[in-house]
Amino acid sequence: MPPSAPPSLRLYQQEAVRRVVTHFRGSDDPAVVVLPTGSGKSLVIAELARLARGRVLVLAHVRELVEQNHAKYLAYGLTADIFSAGLGRKESGRQVVFGSVQSVVRHLDRFAAPDHPRGPFTLLVIDECHRVSPAEDASYRRVIDHLRATNPRLKVLGLTATPYRLGQGFIYHRHHHGMVRGEADCFFADCVFEQPLRLMVKQGYLAQPVRIDAALFKDGQELRYDFSALTPGASGLFREEELNRVVAGHRATPGIIAEVVARAADRQGVMLFAASVAHAEEILGYLPAGEAALVTGETPSAERERLIGAFKARELKYLVNVAVLTTGFDAPHVDLIAILRPTESVSLYQQIVGRGLRLSPGKADCLVLDYAGNPWDLYAPEVGSPKPDSDSEPVQVECPACGHANLFWGKRDGDVVIEHFGRRCQGLVLSNRARPRAKSVNSSSDYHAPTRTQGARSKPPTSAMEQCDFRFRFKVCGDCGAENDIAARRCHGCETLLVDADDKLKEALRLRDARVLRVAGMQLEATVNGRGMPRLKVTYHDEDGTTLAEWFALETPAQRGAFAAAFLRDHLRAPGVPFRPATPEEVIVEQRRLRHPDFVVGRKVGGRWQVREKLFDYTGRYRRAEAAE
Repeated sequence: MPPSAPPSLRLYQQEAVRRVVTHFRGSDDPAVVVLPTGSGKSLVIAELARLARGRVLVLAHVRELVEQNHAKYLAYGLTADIFSAGLGRKESGRQVVFGSVQSVVRHLDRFAAPDHPRGPFTLLVIDECHRVSPAEDASYRRVIDHLRATNPRLKVLGLTATPYRLGQGFIYHRHHHGMVRGEADCFFADCVFEQPLRLMVKQGYLAQPVRIDAALFKDGQELRYDFSALTPGASGLFREEELNRVVAGHRATPGIIAEVVARAADRQGVMLFAASVAHAEEILGYLPAGEAALVTGETPSAERERLIGAFKARELKYLVNVAVLTTGFDAPHVDLIAILRPTESVSLYQQIVGRGLRLSPGKADCLVLDYAGNPWDLYAPEVGSPKPDSDSEPVQVECPACGHANLFWGKRDGDVVIEHFGRRCQGLVLSNRARPRAKSVNSSSDYHAPTRTQGARSKPPTSAMEQCDFRFRFKVCGDCGAENDIAARRCHGCETLLVDADDKLKEALRLRDARVLRVAGMQLEATVNGRGMPRLKVTYHDEDGTTLAEWFALETPAQRGAFAAAFLRDHLRAPGVPFRPATPEEVIVEQRRLRHPDFVVGRKVGGRWQVREKLFDYTGRYRRAEAAE
């Protein structure tokens, strides 16, 4: 029987494959492809595995994904092995192997393949690659290290809908749009392709999400869960005991579930995301008997499979879960998502809502009921750092040096960005230190790494692009004048140990002619000097009313330039955002844009106090004024 015709790839899937092939022809750097939930990652994986001339290992963290990816490859009329204890198969001899990372890491000896006729594995594909931990002893990293020991030029490709890890940020360093997202030491170097979720919905490839910031009203009072006082722990996740304190026995729960059931009357499948196991059990008790089930991390594997199977077969209408069905779960008929828990990031929020965005017959849209007041915009990109406070939102800040439109957490007043928390420009600029990328030793259609007989390069190629060195916030090295990150301990230019802020304060406190203010506030005043010339007076005061002041002239371009360098550069809450005041009055009118320092050090010169040092972004052991009880 002749092989079946290969599945037809959509244009964006074809482009994703093309970008991956192009990247790996010129680089051994691990790469990422970002495709929203329901966009057909399995088909992209199958096409790449089909094109590869060397051996391919495709890993996933749940057996459902292993099975799904394997099935798409078989649709080409090709054969492949499965290595997954959960699927009852441990085969590893064919050119292409689909496996679960848990099973593979326990049998690494099966993947050394020193005598395999096709040689070592040349391509490793990781589905849901945001699960790859930075820890070198984690399962995925152990598999990678083992395969690289046999083939140093192993190509590693990750696919995910949400390229972000709580506690780490973005999982890759560079984005193909010409910007830096994660740290330089990220395991994945480049995001070579990303398909926006909004575009997928607009083009009709995904169902339209209809979000309602839901709340229950009873006796004229709004009833909803209030998680606003909670802060994530060190792991970036909310603590279950704190979640329980909010939701346990909450009087809104019965009414919320009654409303969900009412809205689900004309819906096909409903998923409810609970805050804790106890909360989920309470929710289950209010759902129609015989129509609902609960799945948690403690649900036995066989029982979990049975319940999920019943839900997919529409024998159950409601499926309650606690943080276990956010990835690797595919039930296209789901058209109502009820969120009764806070989500720590927009990525997690997208994963949850993504469960309901697949297309299905008779499905017009997906209703998203959010009873937890989650602040995320489903279409907003991840910023890459923890949200500094509840009032922050993603803001765009153009780099004065390279023009890159950075995305930082910040705040607006109308159309004006009055504050942002960015430190360094995320743009990529042409590097003067880059070495040319080596040409592939293989033909143009072969993108896999060479076998051991071909050897490895003595020096891998470096990217022709590097991160723009403009810093919005920085501390200056006293020896060489280089601008360093505000958290740096050594100068990146001359390697000198930077003077610690606590040392500066300690030294000033020892001096008789020095005054150290723990700044509680800052006042601006338009005044005149002794000759009647207009001046801006800036007064800093501490909690006891002790003050230090400085004066600035803004009459000439040179004076305004000096004011920008000596004052605005440090005091602007949104550095880099254009602000060029020409008079003291203009500064005062826009003082919402300014911040005061944490400490000011003054020295007495000729009987008058002069401001000599201002410390911003202080994190040392001395108490700041705002920390007073």
